[in-house]
Amino acid sequence: MSRPRRAVLNVVKSLKHPAQPQLDRPRLFPPPEARTETKTAKAPVEQPSSSRTASALAPDGVFSPTVWASLQLPSPPSLTAFAHRVGLANVLTTPEAVQQIFTHPSFVPYFARYYPEEKTLASNAALSNIGNALLGLFAAEHLHATYPHLPTRVLKAAVSAFVGPTTCANVARSIGAPALLRWRRSHATLKQPAVMLDDALASVSRSLVAVLYRERSISAARAFVNSMFLSRELDLRNLIKFRDPKMALRETVEKFGREPPKSRLLKETGRLSNSPIFVVGIYSGLDKLGEGFGSSLKMAEYRAAEDALHRLYLTRQPPHLLQVPSSTFLASGLDIFGLPEEAEYVPGAIGETEVLYGSAGKSGVRAVSYRSQVPSEVQSEEHDKDGRLLI
Repeated sequence: MSRPRRAVLNVVKSLKHPAQPQLDRPRLFPPPEARTETKTAKAPVEQPSSSRTASALAPDGVFSPTVWASLQLPSPPSLTAFAHRVGLANVLTTPEAVQQIFTHPSFVPYFARYYPEEKTLASNAALSNIGNALLGLFAAEHLHATYPHLPTRVLKAAVSAFVGPTTCANVARSIGAPALLRWRRSHATLKQPAVMLDDALASVSRSLVAVLYRERSISAARAFVNSMFLSRELDLRNLIKFRDPKMALRETVEKFGREPPKSRLLKETGRLSNSPIFVVGIYSGLDKLGEGFGSSLKMAEYRAAEDALHRLYLTRQPPHLLQVPSSTFLASGLDIFGLPEEAEYVPGAIGETEVLYGSAGKSGVRAVSYRSQVPSEVQSEEHDKDGRLLI
């Protein structure tokens, strides 16, 4: 083969197989201490404790690719790409800051066991705790200001639905956290609970909120939570259940000083057939409180009472009138006494507490009855001595 042709073939080969960039040399695995310990003849090998992984090394000290891959940290370009992908490149300016967000506390001792000479990794334990408290604050005040009459138990369930562990894990999945997360599965013990994948993913979302609060302000953290968590749709009607909605409605109407509720049949069809439909409405005076349907009068009345209570508890504050208490916090960390007054804060109305109708009158607190608020000549024989509707 002639020299010009050989030179041309070399150029073509170089184009087909370009030179690969020089990558960082991976860490040695296992470390020299582990190799010498496992290869010494007739030397008692220390049995791994419960916090160690027995399958990390084979009995003969053979290299384990699975364990080695689980110990590799995310590359700096991937961490920087994540910061740009979530729009926080101006906050997460260094790869080390992003790596701390994705380092679960369960991974730190696991990494230090195989690389004792490396620098101790910074975990997101403190960030996760701060972020969890901030998420609870933002969700609780937002839901309480939006739904002033929401029952306490329903409010707690709604807060868990909006910013609970499952939601935090789903948010972390949506932003691509599983590929960068470093964690270690562990079983539950007497001192600590089990660590699962959703627990580790939830710590990522909480840590992002805490970093925004620390690096920027509480306003920036609230805006992030409103965009990623509180903007999700949740049907709160599924969280409100009643053992006896008719009794709860009677007690609620009496608490507000309104006329006792009355059930009225609005529509019906197929009464004598095998599939009748009844529509019942519940009225307090001339005001219609709720409406329900069913295959029987009892079922329709039950749904009508439930609909009336849903309309009360799910009364929503208009968005343009919504203000939360944390909006009064200053965006900067300056002296609050030396700054001029900010915009006037108008607190929302505090809703009435739900009626606890299951006490059987043993609480010692007697509510004001409807009978004591209306003249005696207005009362009819449809009410008992306490002004309650007889059904």
